[in-house]
Amino acid sequence: MTEALRALTKEQLHQFRTEGYLIVKGLFSQEDIRAVEETFDEISRGPVPGFFEPDMNGESDDPLKRYPRVMHPHRFNETAKQYMLHQPVLDVLHDLYGEEALAAQSMFYYKPPGSRGQALHQDNFYLKVEPGNCIAAWTAIDAANMDNGGLLVVPKTSDYEISCPEQADSSESFTTHYVKPPKDQKAIPAVMDKGDVLFFNGNLIHGSYRNKTKDQFRRAFICHYANASATRISNYYRPLYRADGSAVDLEVNTDGGPCGIEFDMAYPH
Repeated sequence: MTEALRALTKEQLHQFRTEGYLIVKGLFSQEDIRAVEETFDEISRGPVPGFFEPDMNGESDDPLKRYPRVMHPHRFNETAKQYMLHQPVLDVLHDLYGEEALAAQSMFYYKPPGSRGQALHQDNFYLKVEPGNCIAAWTAIDAANMDNGGLLVVPKTSDYEISCPEQADSSESFTTHYVKPPKDQKAIPAVMDKGDVLFFNGNLIHGSYRNKTKDQFRRAFICHYANASATRISNYYRPLYRADGSAVDLEVNTDGGPCGIEFDMAYPH
C-alpha cells in the first residue's frame, strides 16, 4: 500500500517527477526567515576557519571575497542544523523520495550586489549518492529574480545522465564547471519570494545569474539530502543526519564518475 503524502499534492509530485523541480511557496515562515537572517548576519562579521573565510580588509574588487558562501554551517551552528532538519522540508522530501531523507550538506549564499553567478551544473556529480539520488532544497531568504541573481533550471533534465563538465566562463561564474544543456532544452528562471523553497533532482542542470543590482543581496539557505536507502556518498558530505539530529555514516563513494580522475569529484559546489 502506498503511504499517504505528508505535504504535497499529487499534482506537485507529478511536476517534480516530470520536470525535475518544484517550488513550494512559503515553506519557511517569516519567523523562520528572521532566525536564519540573524544567524548569518552574525556569521558574516568575522571568519570561521574552514567554513567561512572572508576578506575583511576590502582589498578585492570581487564582492564574493568579502561575502563568500558559508560551507556546512550546520557543523558549527545549531540554528543552521535546526533549519537543515526543518520538518516542513523533511515532509516534502519524504513525499519526493517515497521514504525518509538524510541531510548531507548545508550552505549559505550571501550573493552580494555585483557578484558573479554559478555556471550550469549537476549536483549529483559532486555528492555521488548511490543508489538513488540527492535532492536540493534551495530556500529564498531574499526574493530571487532575474536581476539579483536568481536560480536558473533546465526543465526535464532530471533524467539526463551525469555529464563531464566543461570549463566555465570565469568572468560570469565563480565556479569552474559548466554542463551544457541538451539542444532542445533551455534554462529558465526560478522566480521566488522570500520563504519559498525550490526542490530539485540531483541530475537537474541548474545554475544562477550574476547579481546585476547595486543594492540587493540575494541570500539563500541551501541544503542537500540523500534518500534513507542510499548506501554511498562522497566523503565530503559525511556524516549525514536523521530528522532527530543523530548522525549516519554511509560508505564513502570513491567512484571516479564520468570524468575519471580529471576532476575532483568532491568539489564543494
